[in-house]
Amino acid sequence: MPPRADHSAGAGPRAAGSVLALLHTSPVHVPVFDALQGRHHPGLRLRHTVDGGLLARARSHGPEAVAEAVRSALAGAVAGGAGAVLCTCSTIGAVAERCAADVGVPVLRVDRPMAAAAAAHRRIAVVATVASTLAPTVALIGEERARAERGRGAAVRAEPLWDALAPADREQAMKPAVPDGSGTVRTYVVARAWERFESGDHDGCLDLVAAAVDSVREADVVVLAQASMAAAAARVTTFVPVLSSPRTGLAAAVRAVEGGAPSAAHPAAPEGARRES
Repeated sequence: MPPRADHSAGAGPRAAGSVLALLHTSPVHVPVFDALQGRHHPGLRLRHTVDGGLLARARSHGPEAVAEAVRSALAGAVAGGAGAVLCTCSTIGAVAERCAADVGVPVLRVDRPMAAAAAAHRRIAVVATVASTLAPTVALIGEERARAERGRGAAVRAEPLWDALAPADREQAMKPAVPDGSGTVRTYVVARAWERFESGDHDGCLDLVAAAVDSVREADVVVLAQASMAAAAARVTTFVPVLSSPRTGLAAAVRAVEGGAPSAAHPAAPEGARRES
């Protein structure tokens, strides 16, 4: 999918540098974040860039393979007046975050506040629709747990839904991320959900995700690893807290663009679970 830039939301005059740019890898995120902006941050100007090719290449060759393309997209957003950039793709979020020094404005990954909230729990289930999201999400939770517990990390035990994983992905998913023993992170890939998403059957994808979340056992919290999964939280029946990233990630980015920029070292405080509203 070719990049689509300069889709803007928000109204009213704003100070220079107050535009928040969002880097997406799917156009489905645009209305989600526009709705959150209208509901919680009226008047804020959003500018969206969509490049589905970034995720496709990152899935095929690894996130580092798109580092230069991500840096270029971020630089373009800054040249267009962005005072901060929010990356809404968990697979490439760490790559984007590392580019902040190069582009001169805060660059945030949408899932960091969610990961900080998850890190407060001992038994964490990470649910994804693409395997490439697992390692970045688990690593981020490890960072946040290590930060919160002053070096006490999480031992990772991966339990994907195996029919959704290629052999190489199975091997990668089983690798421990932060070996310490203070907790566990189990990972699950929802079989056939990504195929539904790519075909345009978003309701079917969300139903599969919700069913997978409801099947999780022995977890204190469930993390929906991708922003595109957020609406599934309203469809689950489990009593376990279900965390998603769009609302908390956008709130952190708004603070950054307004001058109270959180960084990787000092992320925004996490907020509640279950629904994006």
